Amino acid sequence: MGRNAIFDDMQAEFILYVQVQERSRDLYRVLLDRDPVLDVPGMSAFDLGGCTLGLMPSSGIARIISPALPHPDQGHGVPRCELYLRVADLPAAILRAEQAGLTVISAAADRDWGDRVAYFADPDGHVIALAESLTRQQG
Repeated sequence: MGRNAIFDDMQAEFILYVQVQERSRDLYRVLLDRDPVLDVPGMSAFDLGGCTLGLMPSSGIARIISPALPHPDQGHGVPRCELYLRVADLPAAILRAEQAGLTVISAAADRDWGDRVAYFADPDGHVIALAESLTRQQG
């Protein structure tokens, strides 16, 4: 299958639906150790270097997707995505997650895919994995 020029300059933006934008913005500001590049009513966004993480109130997206799809609040607390963040210093990243108030789901452990990973959840039930390569730790 050949390349499609439509996607040559594509940039990815992942948007999490949240109940309280300000609460989530402040939490991710602490976790990511950076200020949002966009912070307006209806959207906060963080530059992750290569992609953007957006936070949108579920009430805002519901006006766009409902009634074709259920209101996101109907699935509140149900894990709907995983944000897998590869970090250079896992213990420091875990400390930031704790400072941000994330809930520990699974303590840091060596995983069979070659990463040491700790799992957390934000108040909306999104899973945040903080990962460091096991080969990086050894070398």
